[in-house]
Amino acid sequence: MNLALLFDTDFTAPDRALLTGRRRVHLEDVLKATEGDQIPVGQVNGAMGTGQIIRLTDTEAEIAVTLDCPPPPALPLTLVMAMPRPKMFRRVLQTATALGVKDIWLLNAWKVEKSFWQTPWLEEKALTDNMVLGLEQAMDTVMPRVHLRKLFKPFVEDELPELIGDRTALVAHPGTGTPCPTHLNAPTVLCIGPEGGFIPYEVEKLQEAGCQAVHLGRRILRVETAVPVLISRLFDGCL
Repeated sequence: MNLALLFDTDFTAPDRALLTGRRRVHLEDVLKATEGDQIPVGQVNGAMGTGQIIRLTDTEAEIAVTLDCPPPPALPLTLVMAMPRPKMFRRVLQTATALGVKDIWLLNAWKVEKSFWQTPWLEEKALTDNMVLGLEQAMDTVMPRVHLRKLFKPFVEDELPELIGDRTALVAHPGTGTPCPTHLNAPTVLCIGPEGGFIPYEVEKLQEAGCQAVHLGRRILRVETAVPVLISRLFDGCL
């Protein structure tokens, strides 16, 4: 926890907040913080700053909060992912959040098992908890938006072209002839398939919607590896 993220419900006054549960335990057990110490803090979807611990008990930490710094800039990226395996999904979500992605679309595909959509990791609280971990790691405050689309064709035909607009749009697909660009640093839509990749029909539909198929070389990467590799290749701002 490089930054203590504060929700509106944590504030007892405009400049006072209480940390409880995991965050209080982290202060004491990991940071070895004591009364009088200062820690980095940020308000969800708001400014960042410092918090001075003015009271520390077995159940809560009261901090005096000063918020005077904007969060880091978001990446100009819309990330469209075929729904990953549940065990992998939480890691991918945390990583994408830490890298500054603010617009995430989870999409069905032929190789996505129906059971993946039943995972409790898609419940609102679980999504928030994992995004919080990503924000705390990266010292950011702005929550990503997560959209679920369980029907591939309607999304690709009806929504994706509008999402793309005049932006660069890419679909990562091994075996294509074009390498993924580097240092793009421009508004982009990036589509990433499931383990095993998109099937040819899906790649064709994505291309019809305006995506260019690109590759990362001869090696085939897991989704949880491909996501940070692709994003860091495209954007200097996540490094």
